[in-house]
Amino acid sequence: MAYEDIRNQNADVKETHDLIASDKVEGTKVYDPSGEHIGSIERILVEKRSGKVSYAVLSFGGFLGMGQEHYPLPWSKLDYVEDLGGYQVDVTREQLEGAPKYDNDDDFWTAENGRRVYDYYGVAPYWI
Repeated sequence: MAYEDIRNQNADVKETHDLIASDKVEGTKVYDPSGEHIGSIERILVEKRSGKVSYAVLSFGGFLGMGQEHYPLPWSKLDYVEDLGGYQVDVTREQLEGAPKYDNDDDFWTAENGRRVYDYYGVAPYWI
């Protein structure tokens, strides 16, 4: 594709074959290994310098948006499954309930807590 062609593309594109806009990821359903809906992505967190997506914050529980719990998942734990129209994780609801979580007003995002999240899920941190 020529440089001019790229400049003339629609800036409102939300998804291509390999890319998806962050506002389209937010609200996407998340499913457990058996395909049961366990929550939705509330937001994604991007590493400032590398631009890598570090975490997806999964929210679930509560009623009408109140009392929801927030669980950071390493982005590498999510697998987009077209047939489900969402992300599937190899984590059960019970495993998720035992995972590190945070409240909206918590000062959760420290390096130590980041290591706890990655250790819990048994994956290499995004900074390695």
